[in-house]
Amino acid sequence: MSESSRYQPQAIEAAWQQQWQEQGLHATPELQPGDDTFYALSMFPYPSGNLHMGHVRNYVITDVVARVARLRGKRVLHPMGWDAFGLPAENAAIERGVDPGAWTDRNIASMREQLNQLGLSIDWDREVATCHTDYYRWTQWLFLQFLEAGLAYQKDATVNWDPIDQTVLANEQVDSEGRSWRSGALVEKRKLRQWFLKITAYADQLLDDLPKLEGWPERVRTMQANWIGRSTGAELSFPVVDGDGNDTAERITVFTTRPDTIFGASYVVLAPEHPLVATLTTAEQAIQVEAFCDLVSRQSEQERTADDKPKRGVPIGAQVRNPANGELIPLWIADYVLAEYGTGAVMGVPAHDQRDFVFARQYELPVRQVIIPEGSDEHAFEGGAWTEAGVLIHSGPFTGLPSGEAKRTIAEAAESQGWGRAKVQFRLRDWLISRQRYWGCPIPVIHCDGCGVVPVPAEQLPVELPRDVAFSGKGGSPLAQLESWWQVACPCCGKPARRETDTMDTFMCSSWYFLRYSDAHNTALPFSRGAVDSWLPVDQYVGGIEHAILHLLYSRFFTKVLRDRGLLGFDEPFQKLLTQGMVQGITYKNPHSGKYIAPADVADPTDPRDPITGEVLEVFYEKMSKSKHNGVDPAVVIDKYGADTARMFILFKAPPEKDLEWDDADVEGQFRFLQRIWRLVDGAAERGLSLKDGACTPAAVAEALASGALSGEEQELRRAVHTAITAISDDLDGDYQFNTAVSELMKLSNAMAAQLEASRPALACEALRTLLILLAPFAPHLAEELWLKLGGRHEAEQLASSSVHRQAWPVADTAALVRSTVPLVIQIKGKVRGSLEVPADADKATLEQLALASDIAAKWLEGKAPSRVIVVPGKLVNLVP
Repeated sequence: MSESSRYQPQAIEAAWQQQWQEQGLHATPELQPGDDTFYALSMFPYPSGNLHMGHVRNYVITDVVARVARLRGKRVLHPMGWDAFGLPAENAAIERGVDPGAWTDRNIASMREQLNQLGLSIDWDREVATCHTDYYRWTQWLFLQFLEAGLAYQKDATVNWDPIDQTVLANEQVDSEGRSWRSGALVEKRKLRQWFLKITAYADQLLDDLPKLEGWPERVRTMQANWIGRSTGAELSFPVVDGDGNDTAERITVFTTRPDTIFGASYVVLAPEHPLVATLTTAEQAIQVEAFCDLVSRQSEQERTADDKPKRGVPIGAQVRNPANGELIPLWIADYVLAEYGTGAVMGVPAHDQRDFVFARQYELPVRQVIIPEGSDEHAFEGGAWTEAGVLIHSGPFTGLPSGEAKRTIAEAAESQGWGRAKVQFRLRDWLISRQRYWGCPIPVIHCDGCGVVPVPAEQLPVELPRDVAFSGKGGSPLAQLESWWQVACPCCGKPARRETDTMDTFMCSSWYFLRYSDAHNTALPFSRGAVDSWLPVDQYVGGIEHAILHLLYSRFFTKVLRDRGLLGFDEPFQKLLTQGMVQGITYKNPHSGKYIAPADVADPTDPRDPITGEVLEVFYEKMSKSKHNGVDPAVVIDKYGADTARMFILFKAPPEKDLEWDDADVEGQFRFLQRIWRLVDGAAERGLSLKDGACTPAAVAEALASGALSGEEQELRRAVHTAITAISDDLDGDYQFNTAVSELMKLSNAMAAQLEASRPALACEALRTLLILLAPFAPHLAEELWLKLGGRHEAEQLASSSVHRQAWPVADTAALVRSTVPLVIQIKGKVRGSLEVPADADKATLEQLALASDIAAKWLEGKAPSRVIVVPGKLVNLVP
């Protein structure tokens, strides 16, 4: 280690990182019965090749949590891996002619090195990469578990097709403008045979178990609840009538949450993709219907259902009978009805649904009021839909019933008469996992003309991706074009068969990786029941809010299915969830051209102008990104200030769940703070203080306290030390407040700078020991170096026992927090004029006497007696002349 008396992070950080790695300081311990475990986990990254500040914030937060847990005596699992399948690697293969696997492995090596430079206490022995066969073998094995349970199936479905990336997208991967979340292409609709997981079978559990997740942000739980979207209502069947008005055997079934309004239904609407549209459309309407269906096919789901978009439709010429009153009503198709949601059909009740009201007015369809507020006139709401509760009118035998009661009684009547039933429906749809790409986990099934869908036998897993693949970016999946790969013998009958050429959605790989870490080297199973139940659920999970629906919901689904398969013994994967805020950089934008300007190109930040046009630029903070030229390279910060400074700034600048605005001046401020700590401890070491010295042991501290003769400086020092222990411990429990914890470290170092030299060695060393242990999770390299410098360990000692990171978290001495005196503010006519140290137990009369006798009173009252004295015990005395 460096012998320099100056703080030089570049000289110490790499050396400590090497020692930690060589001595296995961060290895996960072997568990013994009764061990108190703690599993700290960051959402694993895609290996793009470069860390950004968002990564740094995520991983540093988790690292502090893991380090504190170790100091508190817990057995800690803190792993890392790579979400390594996906489009970027395949795109690189297309654009650069490189092997996707080799490209990914190079990026992993680069990012692993960058992560190590942050001083993270990761157990790299448990590293996983989802693109490696020793991982995706088990992803395939788990898929077969779903298949065996009846939770994986194929069906023809209208899917979102990305014409640029040539793949199917899940609904969640299409943005609000109908574009692919990756390529930005306008998504098209296609019919393909696709693989799905039946997540809807667990919809009730996924919703009902949300209240158990008390350690999750309410915002995330609400987002999941809304996405699952449970609705209680009824399914009602409308008979299709022929040209003579007679009922046919065909039925149009709708789902509604308002069966109480069925007497007001004046039309029924089908999705343009509904299978009955082709057969029920009359010859007179065929051309119009065909043109409309073609128009809708080019719209995204978001465009079709957006509240602010006009709803369009056409009649198909057929009619249905309202089963409640026998009335014949027209059958339409409209863009806002989706084939995949519910039954693909809705009943139109314009008087009691605002969307239906607007649609009916637009196309001159009847509006019939069947619910009114109690005591109201039925004509009171002709300007819009009445959507609240009320009393039924014009509803046959149900007239006069409150609408809430009518929902139940009409559903019961429908069931007894054979035209409906009560039903619960969900917004959630089954998870489409098929992708027509190469760089993904192959789906382990074989299609045989005689045997049907045949699972690949478990002993033949993994189904490996072939490496002799040509990448053109055109014509669908490269796997489908490689006959030598997909042409196989059926495992059942031995006849020629075809391997499935779709690969899995990458969310399949990330929905169980946290389980693999518990038993990463198991070659017989994805994980053993004993290992996974010992470490899981994850105690603290850290990641971005953008994963609230996709990754987190799928991970919960996986966990519940695997529980039901007997593979694990818990209901939820993550006990506590922290969604860290974004890291924002100062951003310059030309409001006229929309062009972003790099900060380095702005000559004068006080008068920012476009370097080419001279136009005044807008200045604001926005999420760091390459396109906005506002990013800060973590490597540049580490090279200049060291990893500990970067960590301290990230933790201090903002509460973890809030957005963080990058400021170079604040980074410099944290560097100066760490320099002060260096000088404080280095100066103590130069004065001969050593934690190995007999005069500095805990026994010596106890002896000093037993003497009962602490000086004022020593009392202040111990009070500062144990106040810091209390405050920082509180900040690192429950809702993490790293920013205030760092602030408490600053207060402690200031108090030590003032009182350390005036205190006896035992008490000075108590303060120094405490400071370094409290600092260790935040600035691990500096704390380790100063621990060595102060004699916390000898060079020859193993870090496993003597490292500052292997010490016990300090416990506050409540006696040290008791003050014999307290500051008393003296006000004259409401203005603060000074303060006094007074006995902590002084009563009002004593405080008044002390205030009146003070030099402050003598100066400001000029010998006059005050007209009034206001005493607030323990805080202030206000003297009013």
